[in-house]
Amino acid sequence: MAKPKKQPRPKAVTPKGFRDYFGEEVTQRTEMLRTIAGVYHRYGFDALESSAVETVEALGKFLPDVDRPNEGVFAWQEFDEGGNGDWMALRYDLTAPLARVYAQHRNDLPTPYRRYAMGPVWRNEKPGPGRYRQFYQCDADTVGTASMAADAEICAMLSDTLETVGIPRGDYLVRVNNRKVLNGVLEAMGLGEDATARDNVLRTIDKFDKVGEAGVRELLTKGRLDASGAFIDGVGLSDDQAEPVIAFLTSKAADTAGTLANLRAAVGDSKIGADGIAELEQIGALLDAGGYRSDRIEIDPSVVRGLGYYTGPVYEAELTFEIFDEKGRKRQFGSVSGGGRYDDLVKRFTGQEVPATGISIGVDRLLAALREKGRIAAQATGPVVVTVMDRDRMADYQTMVAELRNAGIRAEVYLGNPKNFGNQLKYADKRNSPIAVIEGGDEKANGIVQIKDLILGAKIAESATLEEWKERPSQFEVPRGDLVAKVREILDSQD
Repeated sequence: MAKPKKQPRPKAVTPKGFRDYFGEEVTQRTEMLRTIAGVYHRYGFDALESSAVETVEALGKFLPDVDRPNEGVFAWQEFDEGGNGDWMALRYDLTAPLARVYAQHRNDLPTPYRRYAMGPVWRNEKPGPGRYRQFYQCDADTVGTASMAADAEICAMLSDTLETVGIPRGDYLVRVNNRKVLNGVLEAMGLGEDATARDNVLRTIDKFDKVGEAGVRELLTKGRLDASGAFIDGVGLSDDQAEPVIAFLTSKAADTAGTLANLRAAVGDSKIGADGIAELEQIGALLDAGGYRSDRIEIDPSVVRGLGYYTGPVYEAELTFEIFDEKGRKRQFGSVSGGGRYDDLVKRFTGQEVPATGISIGVDRLLAALREKGRIAAQATGPVVVTVMDRDRMADYQTMVAELRNAGIRAEVYLGNPKNFGNQLKYADKRNSPIAVIEGGDEKANGIVQIKDLILGAKIAESATLEEWKERPSQFEVPRGDLVAKVREILDSQD
């Protein structure tokens, strides 16, 4: 009789495009979300937590294909006897769920509805370095008002949020543009309702930050050679047709008034272009009234990302300080947030246009920026470790750790095998613990405890001479009753 085939063990590997987050990474993200939520709440926004799963239909552009939805979402079909079950998907972002929630509950919600949402989103896209299929977003949106005051408020709130989490003024800039101005430029080009030509122009404009003015001019007209030497076909416009786009992209002046004047020249007689410029003028005036000057928020027509999606103002928060890439080259950190006005999203559900505007902050990128600035330690301090010298006296050690915790100090008792004391200190080192507490039989009999400053001990071990080591002891003997006070004193000295 043949032996049954042995079932192979599963491989302990993270799914492609995903990653695990440990200890301090989770704590840092949680703290950042709490801080951001505090700013949003201060501005009068309410929290919303919607389902992580939506129908594919509700997600909009991702519709079922023959066997599965188009790539972009993680989706599956609900079981149905007739094979007609609903297609479901993990949410792609936090904006589409908001549109569904507002359409579904609009009669019960205040108008305007101001909400913020935080949580993971999933994208079924090819992963790459630093690009994962699951990541956190942090959104704030106002639904139900066309007032430019809502857009100005979003920009102000974004500025305040960046400063509150630890990005100082001067290290960031919130830049504002408007899709209507671009539509005016397209009209000035004489493209009319030629959807294909307009889409080609939009795609070319989106490459401005990569290829610059000259590259965009070539791509709009005859084409250009890329860095590899391959020829990229141009859109085929004449030089005169391309000129309004170049004027639009390069209209940034020394002040807002100059920028708006250049934009008026770029859109010519276009009414929608003039409307967009008037909206930018309103936003600028409202921000100025609130004390938000150009060192924090500015009108900048070179912001082109997302212009194909948004219907009005669009904003992007860029960190302006320099970092070094993996090859040691200087570069700017770049964008950590984007958003804008999207007045057509709810219309898919209700048939009626509902104005809306909002932002999304990339939490993981913002955390990375704070690490670059040294605002977040690469390795956080661990708990105080109460060592175990006598396993029969575990109750004594639990009493110590309870006293520390009740005083607001993070602490734990060593729960491994206490036989080898050296292993306990190795454990504390691996936990990045600041202090180890030691109470053996002799200490117990004499009513004292030994408190070892592990941070100072490590520093002394690295560089101190024998004389310095003697002058700066890292282990203290204190009365048992002074345990909490001495631990607090050492922790305060380590900050």
